[in-house]
Amino acid sequence: METSQRYRRFAELEVRGFSPCYEEWSRGIAGSARVLGLIDQLPEAKRQPNLVFGAARYAGAVESGFAEFEDFLNSRWAEIYEVAMTHRTQTNEAGRAATLLPVLNLYPGQPVALIEFGASAGLCLYPDRYSYRYDDRPILDPAEGRSEVVLSCATSGHPPIPDALPQVAYRAGVDLNPLDLADAENLRWLECLIWPEQRGRLARLRSAAAIVRRDPPELVAGDLVDTIADLVHAVPQDIPVIVFGSAVLTYLPPERRAAFLEVMHTLPCRWITNEGSAVLDFGSATLPPAPTGIRMITALDGDPVAYAAPHGQTLDWFGTVE
Repeated sequence: METSQRYRRFAELEVRGFSPCYEEWSRGIAGSARVLGLIDQLPEAKRQPNLVFGAARYAGAVESGFAEFEDFLNSRWAEIYEVAMTHRTQTNEAGRAATLLPVLNLYPGQPVALIEFGASAGLCLYPDRYSYRYDDRPILDPAEGRSEVVLSCATSGHPPIPDALPQVAYRAGVDLNPLDLADAENLRWLECLIWPEQRGRLARLRSAAAIVRRDPPELVAGDLVDTIADLVHAVPQDIPVIVFGSAVLTYLPPERRAAFLEVMHTLPCRWITNEGSAVLDFGSATLPPAPTGIRMITALDGDPVAYAAPHGQTLDWFGTVE
């Protein structure tokens, strides 16, 4: 996909209605030969809008019109280029825990082990530490009371929302570049990946990060295909294991996605994927029409069960959990 088309698509399909700033920047870039020339200096995998915009903001760009942003890109491109080359789009959206929770409720009342692939800083490894508001239901809280992070999610199709949160006895994750939130620069990078106007998400990130810093998970650096088996086998044998990940497999080439699925079918665990609709092939599975807008498909052990909004805002359930 040409860079101009990539940015125009990002404007029209991803940020329109959610970030006027990013929509203006994306449309401006799509029509600017000068800026497209700069971005095309990056390897193709590094030209994605979220990474370039995050790198620019990390270098000091502020919410503005495109003319000002274009001047910033031109004057600070060397620094932006370096940030883009040394960082990844590791958006760690705690809100996704709200759409994952009904699928994570596989062992009610039992201690479980959670292992996340593409964990970033591990914020989604703490579904037991957040509070949840589903539609007009009473808020679902951790055993110790209301969390400083309350996740709201609108649902359809009667998802199996639990009456209590999972009992997480063990949590670990793998990422090519795991982020230690004890380092303030790692948190600043995650903040730069949140779209400018979404201040609620920014506050949620900071609150979730505080929870993680109080009880850091085990995060290992490595390729998820090569590492996931070792993580599963490291869990004490009397604890059931749930492996999960969100918006991760899209960054793998098709042959590595296939290798990952082959590995998962051999491991003694349940596994959850939450990926864009074009990322995984579910074979003969018949999916209902997707709601409008960008949606991810949530699947359990390779079987699709729901559509989910990218940041956990909505869950449209159509499957079963066994």
